[in-house]
Amino acid sequence: MAKLALQGRVIAAHGRHYRVAIDHTDQLRHCYPRGKKTGIAVGDQVRILPEGEHEGAITDILPRRNLFYRSDAQRSKLFAANIDQLLLVLAAEPEFSDDLLGRALVAASSADIPAHIVLNKADLPATAAARTRLAATESLGVPVHALCALDPDQVHARLGPLLQGRRTLLLGQSGMGKSTLLNALVPDAQAATQAHSVALGTGRHTTTHTRLYTLPEGGELIDSPGFQAFGLQHLSPQEIEHGFPEFAPAVAQCRFYNCTHQHEPGCGVLAAVALGTISAQRHALYLRILAENEAARRY
Repeated sequence: MAKLALQGRVIAAHGRHYRVAIDHTDQLRHCYPRGKKTGIAVGDQVRILPEGEHEGAITDILPRRNLFYRSDAQRSKLFAANIDQLLLVLAAEPEFSDDLLGRALVAASSADIPAHIVLNKADLPATAAARTRLAATESLGVPVHALCALDPDQVHARLGPLLQGRRTLLLGQSGMGKSTLLNALVPDAQAATQAHSVALGTGRHTTTHTRLYTLPEGGELIDSPGFQAFGLQHLSPQEIEHGFPEFAPAVAQCRFYNCTHQHEPGCGVLAAVALGTISAQRHALYLRILAENEAARRY
């Protein structure tokens, strides 16, 4: 008898091993992609063929609302699919990277995913300087939530309403206190992560895979390992421009319809940079991403 396909949601990923929660049941299956199928992310809805009582082969990825990921010449790192918002964790100490922050925000904007920033370790004296550095980002409409992840009551008060009823990707540069924040939001996260690591055959290295948690107050939180690089080589020049939404009013003033906002006469974006209405730092990031992607295409 032919096996009946099941449908479910990917809730954990490590390499080519996935944990799938089968729709409308309390069943979890340890799954792998059929053949050479790749590109499966936590948050994906997938179709699987069951194998035995607890395993399955992923045969199809169902249509996505969005996909958040980074890519460079060597590989792509899929963070999550079908998310409602991005929560970026930063801290005053160790000092966060403006470049990595900007790239993550470009990736979010290019996919039309709203972003929020958590400024962790808000009890440290260096927080005031960090808030000053983030002022330009706040002016773009990205909210900044300052808190101390070691205080669970404060975390729930500041972030609870934001997370409730939404699927949120929790992302942070290494060392920003993301794991502490996760444990404040999901008290049993460490135990659950270890259990799923065993199920996925990944031992006790609990920070190396991506995992979806159901929040006690409702909503879902996807935790992904910290990052130290954020390539955007999957974006076309048009998608890169879309990742800088503050460019839009100035783009309408460009003399040429195919303006790249690099050196063209009559460029509205360059004029806005000269006037200070577009940040020179953001425009420099735009130029760096364009140059990186062009160099990658040549090689």
